[in-house]
Amino acid sequence: MTDCLFCKIAAHDIPADVVFEDDAVIAFNDIAPQAPVHILIIPKAHIASANELDDGHAHIVGRLALRAQALAEERGIAEPGYRLIVNCNRQGGQTVYHLHMHLLGGRQLGGLG
Repeated sequence: MTDCLFCKIAAHDIPADVVFEDDAVIAFNDIAPQAPVHILIIPKAHIASANELDDGHAHIVGRLALRAQALAEERGIAEPGYRLIVNCNRQGGQTVYHLHMHLLGGRQLGGLG
């Protein structure tokens, strides 16, 4: 998708502070971090939101989650704890319509239950 910000980052058309990349996933530091560690993990293929997922996407969702786990380990936040967030559509807080997972940690985060 040519007008998608995250597609442009995945294609290296827009610079980002990339912390991981492989053939299907790219992860980069958020430009407006909400915690000491705030990394966005995205599929390189354009998927607009969680509502677009189907059984064929199970592997990519798994890769996003496993990469988040590995990044949390690398950043030393796995044991004390971290949060993974996937926002979906406007009322869910999604502002960039390209599926992405937020990895947040490095401080006490407010409880959600």
